[in-house]
Amino acid sequence: MTAGFPRRSLLLGAAAVLAAGPLARTAVAATATARTPKVLVIGLDGTMLDRIKDADAPNLDALMAGGLTAASSLYANPMAATASGPGWSTIATGVWPDKHKVKDNNFTAPAFAAYPDFLTRIENAVPALSTYAVASWAPIADTIYSGKVDTRVATPSAEYDTGTTARAVARLRDGDPDAVFVQLDNVDHAGHSSGAASQAYLDAIHGVDAQVGLIVAAVRGRATYGQEDWLIMVTADHGHTDAGGHGGSAWSERQTFVIANGSAFPAGSVRHDVRIVDIAPTAIAHLGLAIDPAWQLDGSPIPTLVPDAFDSLRPQLTGPVDETGIAAGTIGFTHTPPSGWSVDNSAMGTGGVTEWRGWSFTTDEFWTKTQRDQYRELNVRSRNVFAVADSDEWADKAFKGNYDTTLVSPEYPVAGLSKVPVSYTAYYQQEGAQTAQVLAVWDGGTPVPVKSHTVETNGRQSLVLTVPSSARRLRLRFRYTGSNNWYWVLDNVRVG
Repeated sequence: MTAGFPRRSLLLGAAAVLAAGPLARTAVAATATARTPKVLVIGLDGTMLDRIKDADAPNLDALMAGGLTAASSLYANPMAATASGPGWSTIATGVWPDKHKVKDNNFTAPAFAAYPDFLTRIENAVPALSTYAVASWAPIADTIYSGKVDTRVATPSAEYDTGTTARAVARLRDGDPDAVFVQLDNVDHAGHSSGAASQAYLDAIHGVDAQVGLIVAAVRGRATYGQEDWLIMVTADHGHTDAGGHGGSAWSERQTFVIANGSAFPAGSVRHDVRIVDIAPTAIAHLGLAIDPAWQLDGSPIPTLVPDAFDSLRPQLTGPVDETGIAAGTIGFTHTPPSGWSVDNSAMGTGGVTEWRGWSFTTDEFWTKTQRDQYRELNVRSRNVFAVADSDEWADKAFKGNYDTTLVSPEYPVAGLSKVPVSYTAYYQQEGAQTAQVLAVWDGGTPVPVKSHTVETNGRQSLVLTVPSSARRLRLRFRYTGSNNWYWVLDNVRVG
């Protein structure tokens, strides 16, 4: 530290900050008159959002009432177990387990060098910022968060959550941290010993709520709080079964959430398109730091998320018709596409399961409950409502003919362009003779194949199409064919 200059003064020099590396503080964050951005992430191990709502949890209730609440769901094996190692790694890094490579609690070969935790990314960008991580579960501080973090504390077992809370309160009250991560463990302990349906689990939530209250009070009681812009996020690494335990593919085990309380989040707001991978980039962006596309994060800063056309269908989703494993009233599915879109089922066979007769629009909860452990849980990169062509589930009821369905986009103007970018999120499982093609239609002409999926795909797809001379309009067609094979999921289609 330069003699005569406090840490905070150094951060207010825009030139010095912009020279720090690929991350750069924005001009707004660098001005002396702006409130200083700070972030606190609190992790509540094994805590379920619906049980928080059932419990006596006034502090968590207040954070939800004053900000954003979003349910989020997880993967299952073979991507990763619904366990703490993968869960906390996903939250810390902003990528799903197929990238950070933590599949269980053994941390056999993590890819943290390629996908470091968000506190490390902050340190890499602006080393003068103060970062702090404290956890009751030791691997978080010892393994997930790197040695570049200014202070990492694995709370001694004898102190458990009481010690973690006291250390977090002391650092927030007496120090000047910029980014803090805190993990509390006792709700998970109650889930294992008594089950998520028990009174003991509710009591544990009540207890951790009081500890969250102490931590939040330490933030809001700071002498400099009025000059600070605090973002507080609360989350969990996994859920629990009613009987207790996690690691499998049950819907309750796959449940997590994001609570975000800060200036960017309207009071009492609820979103369906937020995932736990968004926590890390949201924290980084709140500090005024740029997200480098080269990081290949799966998450995005929550305020930048833009709903797509499929998300507009949520109010019209209906419950199950032929599917027997889905509880009545579970949101649902529709065959009615959004405005401007259409489905061509002219070559589609007859019969089959109603819900999946041609392209359908559905949610993670509804689709994964059709049949567990058939890899549907790996569709982690879709958000809110997505489109799916599922020949496997369709064939679970008597049918005739093949599965042949085409999702047709609106027309997009391309006049005067030589190239047009097309992107979409795809989750595709290949089997047998099934096909999945993207076709371009210029000015209503003959469809031209521009992309075929022939192997398992799970991620963002990007194409750059050459616009034919004098073409003025582009329409996309997504055609899937098969016969009791697998499925193709599409989401967030963007043109231009």
